[in-house]
Amino acid sequence: MSAALPLPRLPAVPRIEADFQAARRARRNATLLWGGVLLVCIYVAALVSEASPAAILAGLPRIGEYFWRTLPTFRWEVFFANWETEGSFASWMYRADKWAWLIFETAQMALLATLGGTLVALLLCFPAARNMAPNAWVYHLARRFLEVCRTVPEIVFALIFVWAFGIGPLAGILAIAIHTIGANGKLFAEVVENAEPGPVEGIRAAGGNWFHRARFGILPQVAPNFLSYALLRFEVNVRGASVIGFVGAGGIGQELYQVIAFNYYEEISAIVVLIILAVALIDVVSEKLRMGLNAAAGGKG
Repeated sequence: MSAALPLPRLPAVPRIEADFQAARRARRNATLLWGGVLLVCIYVAALVSEASPAAILAGLPRIGEYFWRTLPTFRWEVFFANWETEGSFASWMYRADKWAWLIFETAQMALLATLGGTLVALLLCFPAARNMAPNAWVYHLARRFLEVCRTVPEIVFALIFVWAFGIGPLAGILAIAIHTIGANGKLFAEVVENAEPGPVEGIRAAGGNWFHRARFGILPQVAPNFLSYALLRFEVNVRGASVIGFVGAGGIGQELYQVIAFNYYEEISAIVVLIILAVALIDVVSEKLRMGLNAAAGGKG
């Protein structure tokens, strides 16, 4: 019986090319497979939620009609007349003083909720971080608590607190604060987990306890990130405070709900414009502060 002839060896370059083409085919097949799965999931989600193209096309004209009704009917010859003159800018903004105060109240609600929620998040982020949790039980309890705080919608908490404390800003402040605890607590914990371990190990070697490691080893590293996330959350909370007023939790949202309920179309657009201007102003100021904090942190590093 003759010995089997050895298989010819492919040159290196064709073999590499063959491996590359095989890997590309496998990647293409995997992409097609998961793309098909994604399309099926989207189709099922559309069926369950009744989000069909026909329904969207049928509703678009009504949306356009509603927005058209909210536009102010200016008459340019009397545009700068007093508020008693129909068609003037002043008549469109005839309650601007009250609305401005309610927007200011909304911002104060967001500010108090952000401060209170961020302070609690600061306390919980250390036990919710793997590198600082005393044990696994504390870590999982802290994580699950933060998940509950940020998973339940703010408006649900607002409904509960309106029932408990009555209509007014207090219910909104508490609802937003709880959501802030969950959102900022998670972000803060992730920042703590990514902190450099060197200072912490040095403090432990010097005999420092858990509080010393958190205060002197972690906090100086992560403070700029904490402040940046807190400012970002304040921007988000201003928008949230504008919405939860729909359930009687105070602020401009309560006024906006009333004008929508009574179909005061031009007042709707006036309030929305004022909210947009206020949020834009807060965004600009917060962005400047965040950039300053990041620049200061970079300069120190």
